[in-house]
Amino acid sequence: MNKRPSVIRSLGFKYAERMLCQGTSFVIQIILARLLDPSDYGVLTILAIFITISQVFVQSGLNTALIQSDDVEEDDYSSVFWISLAIAILFYGLLYVGAPAIAQFFNMPLLTRVLRVLALILIPGALNSIQQARITREMKFKSLMWCSFAAALISGAIGIFFAYRGFGVWALVAQQLSNHAATSLLLTVVVRWHPRFIFNFARVRTFFTFGWKLLCSSLINALYQELQSFVIGKKYSSSTLAFFNRGKQFPNLVVNNINGSIQTVMLPVFSREQHNVERLKVMVRRSIVTSCFVLFPVLTLLAVTAEPIVHILLTDKWLPCVPYLQIFCFVYAFYPIHTANLQAINARGRSDWFLRLEIVKALLGIGILAASVYFFESPMAIAAGAAVSTIFSGLVNMYPNRFLLNYKLNEQVRDLFPSAACSLIMGGAIFLIRLAYFSPWITLLLQLVAGVALYIGLAELFKLESYLYIKRKARSFFASRSNDRTDEGSTG
Repeated sequence: MNKRPSVIRSLGFKYAERMLCQGTSFVIQIILARLLDPSDYGVLTILAIFITISQVFVQSGLNTALIQSDDVEEDDYSSVFWISLAIAILFYGLLYVGAPAIAQFFNMPLLTRVLRVLALILIPGALNSIQQARITREMKFKSLMWCSFAAALISGAIGIFFAYRGFGVWALVAQQLSNHAATSLLLTVVVRWHPRFIFNFARVRTFFTFGWKLLCSSLINALYQELQSFVIGKKYSSSTLAFFNRGKQFPNLVVNNINGSIQTVMLPVFSREQHNVERLKVMVRRSIVTSCFVLFPVLTLLAVTAEPIVHILLTDKWLPCVPYLQIFCFVYAFYPIHTANLQAINARGRSDWFLRLEIVKALLGIGILAASVYFFESPMAIAAGAAVSTIFSGLVNMYPNRFLLNYKLNEQVRDLFPSAACSLIMGGAIFLIRLAYFSPWITLLLQLVAGVALYIGLAELFKLESYLYIKRKARSFFASRSNDRTDEGSTG
């Protein structure tokens, strides 16, 4: 049976889930950002450092091992869940006890109470990680789409209510807690899976043989990623950290919606082809080229239009985040390269390579971060250092697939160049619109319309491979839909 229709259908549902949930969350975050102070977000960002690292241990690489494995039994999900739940309870206890010391280190007494409540998300997170693994493995993204959307609406309404009533940072805590709880509860009902009182130590040990390397890799990556926030939170104000983190939010939203959808679906698909190197290379290349064709111009548009977007959506109190936003547009542009190459390595079962890459990238990133702090003493230098680090990280992630897939560095660079060149031309052209000094609304509208038209025009002019591929797929999709309607009419 041809798997391609199921892949495309799953990708469609996954993308719809991202659009619904991330779009809903984005609107909610705009409302909350207008109601709350940047310092409230700074407090939550500091605590997110410790929550994120704890979540790495809760997932422990076993959820990815469940997705990647050729042979998964029904009882394996329950066995992995009980391990994850035990780890979640352990880390909640550690955070509860350590909360006063963390608050004292950052000189923010409020952190003690907030962390002890916020850390509760680890408990439903243990269940959610197994539910996500099961859905991803079975590619049942339609169920995930509706559950995530409903959870986003419920938690958003709760967060806005608390913010409107003047609860400050507690509004953000309430939103996150209710989102995790609602997602797990809804998935339990819809997916119709619940853990059994079964634990197979031998099977867990088999998964851990693969997963421990991913655990170490994820931990190294999380420590490095959160180290930036840790340094800024300690050296500067919570508001500065909020601006830095807000600068990540917009490009991260774009990447999660587009690249994240593709990569989530591609891991189980790649894993099916792990023994067919030629086929896997074609799929990895298509993933990178297609993601970059869409992401490069969107992030370029976002970087150029950052100031009017922030002015219109978040008000002027958030304008200090604009330079960070522009830098992180460049950083996130490399994510299709990172994720596709890393997913291919995971699909081949080479978690040992994955771990080595994370160690190399972490050492490079920490060195660049230390140099940024020591020589420049500026949070902007830390963001610029992240941009330099992502270039090196991209090259490091490409390297193993020279051997695993015969996908060479020069091939990958050549595949990226057309979309990058057209995006830069488009960005330079629409930047000139700012020189006319229109109102923010008119400037933004003109830049968006001109940018989209120019990029599509350049893709048509140079006959970019990804553009032609997307056109063919779109025509095929609409033709099949038309034929289905014709068949239904004839039957009727």
